[in-house]
Amino acid sequence: MTSDAVPTRPASFTPALQHIQSLPSWLVGRVAARGRGLVADAIAAEGLKLMQHAVLAATAEYGPVAQAELGRRLAVDPKDMVGILNHLQAAGLVLRTPDPVDRRKNAVTVTPKGTATLGRCADLAEAANAELLAPLSPEEQGQLLALLGRLHKAS
Repeated sequence: MTSDAVPTRPASFTPALQHIQSLPSWLVGRVAARGRGLVADAIAAEGLKLMQHAVLAATAEYGPVAQAELGRRLAVDPKDMVGILNHLQAAGLVLRTPDPVDRRKNAVTVTPKGTATLGRCADLAEAANAELLAPLSPEEQGQLLALLGRLHKAS
């Protein structure tokens, strides 16, 4: 072979980008991004972003709960948690009061309006996920969820 010769690719060669885009990690990530986008767009109708929705849901599940505990459970920086809770409180979805056990902390509680908002968000998220899975038959949807559950459990 001379220095001017162009190397030939084996017949089994896959272009680099095509290879990357065929990896399960790439595909799952792209589908997850689309799913997050659909849910984010849906709950925006309730004036919430994804993390605000998660904090509201955690407050409903664990509340009354210390503001710092919410941050730990959701891995949210304390400064970010303050902003999220400011938004939720201004919208009338949560209430912050001094913690009866430790008055230096705030206890966060979901309000009746917050509970109603969570119910509507659940319906919106279900509809968004139905749109995401629409190309699959009901049987395929069940299979996908079971397989994703297994992968999640193994991680």
